Amino acid sequence: MTTEITLRGDKAIEQIPSTKDKALRINLNEHIYGTFAEIGAGQETVRHFFRAGASSGTIAKAMSAYDKDFSDAIYGIEDDGRYVTESRLRKMLTHETKLIEERLKRDKHPNKLFFSYANTVATIDFAKQFKGHGWVGIKFQVEPDEEYNEILIHIRFKENDARLQQETLGVLGVNLIYGAFYKHNDAKKLLRYLYDHLDKDQIEIDTVNFSGPRFANVDNRLMSLQLVKNGMTDAVMFNPEGKNILPAAVLYKKNILALRGSFRPVTKVNMDMYRQSYEMFIQENKVDKNNTFVVFEITLSNLKAEGEIDERDFLDRAELLCSLGQTVMISNFQEYFKVLEYFSTFTKSRTGLAMGVSNLVDIFDEKYYRHLSGGILEAFGKLFYRDLKVYLYPMKDPETGEIINSENLKVHPRMKELYKFFKYNGKVTDITTFDEKTLDIFSRKILKMISNGESGWEEMLPDGIADMIKKDHLFGYKKSSELIKS
Repeated sequence: MTTEITLRGDKAIEQIPSTKDKALRINLNEHIYGTFAEIGAGQETVRHFFRAGASSGTIAKAMSAYDKDFSDAIYGIEDDGRYVTESRLRKMLTHETKLIEERLKRDKHPNKLFFSYANTVATIDFAKQFKGHGWVGIKFQVEPDEEYNEILIHIRFKENDARLQQETLGVLGVNLIYGAFYKHNDAKKLLRYLYDHLDKDQIEIDTVNFSGPRFANVDNRLMSLQLVKNGMTDAVMFNPEGKNILPAAVLYKKNILALRGSFRPVTKVNMDMYRQSYEMFIQENKVDKNNTFVVFEITLSNLKAEGEIDERDFLDRAELLCSLGQTVMISNFQEYFKVLEYFSTFTKSRTGLAMGVSNLVDIFDEKYYRHLSGGILEAFGKLFYRDLKVYLYPMKDPETGEIINSENLKVHPRMKELYKFFKYNGKVTDITTFDEKTLDIFSRKILKMISNGESGWEEMLPDGIADMIKKDHLFGYKKSSELIKS
């Protein structure tokens, strides 16, 4: 019988267990049993389980192989010689899982749910120049005879003190282990629960990958989207195979060419802009073709064009771009200067932005910078201070048919001299070798034709894209017979 009083109008408040209660609940479960391997920030996660009590039934082993030679002897030598990597984390989890299976025979422990938790991190350096980052993961069973499930995340520390970073990592580790066992039925909620008793200004999660039988229906691209949507990170990336990738790993010291758009769907205009700007970019001084990375960026605001984010619509766009061999970035950057600042955390090499005339005109609109104390000048200082060049794809005036480029585009009279300054200094250059037939192609027009069951839109898309849309019924595509029935 409950003695708690509730009143009419009370709102249900979810009770979040304390870090100690989470660790204790796991400790008190006689079936959950596993190992902890933590490198780089002390044994902060397992410490919570020791302090919670009754840990002997949960902790098979806790270790920290800090010495590099010891670590290499246990887990093997990495090809790149680094230790804070996804590869190292995977080796740690595989090795520890194998050991626990070998040392605890199933016939003696038929009901045990084995797990291996591991992290490999680098906390803030002594000079406080690099705040540190790490890989954290768990391999775990939900049923004794079931294959292992796996959750891997990459984190970036935001605090300026190593001790605070260690404590944050400990709480995150408990949240991950608890979520793995008690929240695995809802991957989206599991992600949010990783921040229990933590703030977004303490730690950033910028990559996540779920695998295993319990996550067979989890699309990791959607999990990436959740990271940005929930404010856990500002940007995520996935490769042409649809696998989530760490931005720092692929952008480090690279020349970067970025194209922003809705890509709903990707059109011949988008791909012509990409090809022409890429050819111009790799001809620039100091740009090595073999050290250049291309990113197709979709912002959250683009995904929310129709209101709430439609996950199916997002996947439709992503699948088409990936089929064309492109890397996709989902970001929370409304303004262009913010994406340039983001890239600059990984590289000091050259950056190019390929865009249409209307996008460039928007950049010179003051209303987007009213929240900045320095207004548009502050934004432009951040945007064009970098080694940046804009590759401008022309547009056709719908009324006159005139081709509009950097020479004849119209910006607000107050912005005219500012625009001329950047144009004169070579920060804006025209794409001159374009396909004029594509200038009448617009994504929104194609989307409308698809939804209305019209024909003719197929010719406006890159080779193979129309077939994919029809085959997989992307963007609500229906056959003529289906339209008649509806």
